Amino acid sequence: MAQYIILTRVSPDAVRKPEGLLELEQQVKQRVADECPEVKWTANFAIMGPYDYLDLFEAPDNETAMRVSTIIRSVGNATTELWPATDWKTFRDQVLA
Repeated sequence: MAQYIILTRVSPDAVRKPEGLLELEQQVKQRVADECPEVKWTANFAIMGPYDYLDLFEAPDNETAMRVSTIIRSVGNATTELWPATDWKTFRDQVLA
């Protein structure tokens, strides 16, 4: 499966209390599980900077990855940036082939 990086910035209006983050997380996880069951989350990070979160996941194609991004934006009242990614060994092998 293809790998993707998604950066997410949650709107301040989406979460009024820290506990709201847990509810938001559960809503996103459930929708992705229901609508994109083939997606596999591989890592999740809270980060400092212009984005709040960086997530890594695998999806079978760009359309599914875009669906994940759309779910996050709609549930979390968030902004996302989605990037396809290739692990270094695969990239190196392709370049040197």
